[in-house]
Amino acid sequence: MRAWLAAQLAAGAGRASLSRRAAAARAFTAWAHRRGHLGADVGTRLVAPRRHRVLPSVLRQDQAAEVMSASQAGAREQDPIALRDHLIVELLYATGVRVSELCGLDVDDVDRHSNLVRVLGKGGKERTVPFGAPAARAVEVWLRQGRPSLVQPDSPPALLLGARGGRLHSTAVRRIVHSAVVAVPGTPDLGPHGLRHSAATHLLEGGADLRSVQELLGHATLATTQLYTHVTVERLKAIHDRTHPRSR
Repeated sequence: MRAWLAAQLAAGAGRASLSRRAAAARAFTAWAHRRGHLGADVGTRLVAPRRHRVLPSVLRQDQAAEVMSASQAGAREQDPIALRDHLIVELLYATGVRVSELCGLDVDDVDRHSNLVRVLGKGGKERTVPFGAPAARAVEVWLRQGRPSLVQPDSPPALLLGARGGRLHSTAVRRIVHSAVVAVPGTPDLGPHGLRHSAATHLLEGGADLRSVQELLGHATLATTQLYTHVTVERLKAIHDRTHPRSR
């Protein structure tokens, strides 16, 4: 089985492919051992190459500011949908929450006096995340002028509503974020998770410690959060290569 994986590696198979095939082989040998076809589960000794962790694309801080400004400009017309869409990009970037967490928010989850939002994350774990003044203004305008225009008699207590008054779906949020980002020339093609990546990266660039960022993002382990330190280091290297007189 090791020779089988080695032959595929030599033929150019990627690490992710090898990892999936090794997992399938281990599942098969475990089944064969349970059924008595194998005297021992040989798959437990089969180790595949670890996958390369792909660094996420993120916005630069100036690009993030442009995206927020462009979204705010659209909201100035006071159209309820535009107000909601502006709130979406502001909250995603301000808090770094997941798209599912954002869509699951109810009005009562937002503490408008303390600028805090109560989030129900993976595994039913609850955390409290702060947000800044721009997002607070977007919340106020949406709740005062936008949301009342979309509420129907059977509407849920959701913070974000669709055009028919139902809870906004994550698919719609992905479309909204994509449209907001691509409207600014030169930005990478990002969705809601890209704004989460950007928020984490900019927090670290601003001096936040890794543990605090882990708590804000709701990561179960610090190892997941450490990915963003690599993004920051890569950006520092790029800046050094571009600006230092003896970088080359």
